[in-house]
Amino acid sequence: MSGILGALGLTEAAAERAYVSTLGQRLVYDAVQAELERHNADLRAAVQMFIGETTTDHKRRYELPGGGYLQPMGTLSRTGSVKAFGSWDVAYPLFDYGAAFSTDRVGRAYMTVAQLNKHLDTILIQDRNTMRLEILKALFDNASGAPWSFLDPIWGTLSVQPLANGDASTLYPPVLGSDTEATENHYLESGYAVSAISDTNNPFKTVADELEEHFGTPTGGSRIVMLTTPTICDKAEAVLTDFDPVTNRFVVPGSNVDTVTGLPATMPGRVRGVCNSVWAVEWRWLPANYAIAIHLDAPAPLVMREDPPETGLAGGLNLIAEDEEMPFRSSYYSHRFGLGAGNRLNGVALEFGVGGSYTVPTGFSH
Repeated sequence: MSGILGALGLTEAAAERAYVSTLGQRLVYDAVQAELERHNADLRAAVQMFIGETTTDHKRRYELPGGGYLQPMGTLSRTGSVKAFGSWDVAYPLFDYGAAFSTDRVGRAYMTVAQLNKHLDTILIQDRNTMRLEILKALFDNASGAPWSFLDPIWGTLSVQPLANGDASTLYPPVLGSDTEATENHYLESGYAVSAISDTNNPFKTVADELEEHFGTPTGGSRIVMLTTPTICDKAEAVLTDFDPVTNRFVVPGSNVDTVTGLPATMPGRVRGVCNSVWAVEWRWLPANYAIAIHLDAPAPLVMREDPPETGLAGGLNLIAEDEEMPFRSSYYSHRFGLGAGNRLNGVALEFGVGGSYTVPTGFSH
């Protein structure tokens, strides 16, 4: 529930009898804006695992170092010149999401603070839902092996990239154990169904290998998270020998019982356990038979684009009033943002299936 009642010094009972028109539209409007600021701060904190930074750039190039070895040389000879080479280009869309606030003269007169509070709660839920869906679309949609196009009114057509998806034009830095730049594909199909998860068919090992080859294999394990559905978590916990569940907080474990410690913070969903140095996190918003893995000690995969501050367009969710004296006479909510992959190597989308190749889950395409 939103916090405008506290900002206005009203109890829930009093809010049922307090009319916005009596309190003053401007006073209530300022309370709503303050609540939106708190909501925006909370939302940014909640998505930091997925979104590494906010930018006003519409396009960016990631420059890469070169590989290879030093050249042997004699006392009177010089080596050939070398230079860093390789890069990948990314671009970020910018959409305007919103909801209208509309009522007539009589409706405004009878609108209580409690009714406005319920309306605001609805908008906040819609904003969270929209952010979550766009994050998942940016991670799960590999656009059939190609970027998807966004028509920017200023910059023209932008190619918005997914995670590394096997595109032959992009060579990434050598993985551990190699000195050669190579293409990468982080959209994988398991080759087995969820029901076939076993110590042999272990998805946690799959995603750990895919991420650790880029970001290192520290002694004691990496901080990798795999978000999965409850069905996948249930099966993994039931059959995987290396799965250590999180202890029930209402139960004190006995002696000779493994106890999970150091749980990752700011996770969506519920941490179920750890398996092969990968945290298993149950998140009910994921599509069935899919999982997404992210390395917490590497830059987050996505970048969020917002408007430049010079435009006067504020970031986050805002209530836009067309009449400052009577803001609720004509107003609407607006949240302008867009997401695209920046660190294309930090993320593995895994589909549990036997179709031969990864397919974008229904409802998660751009």
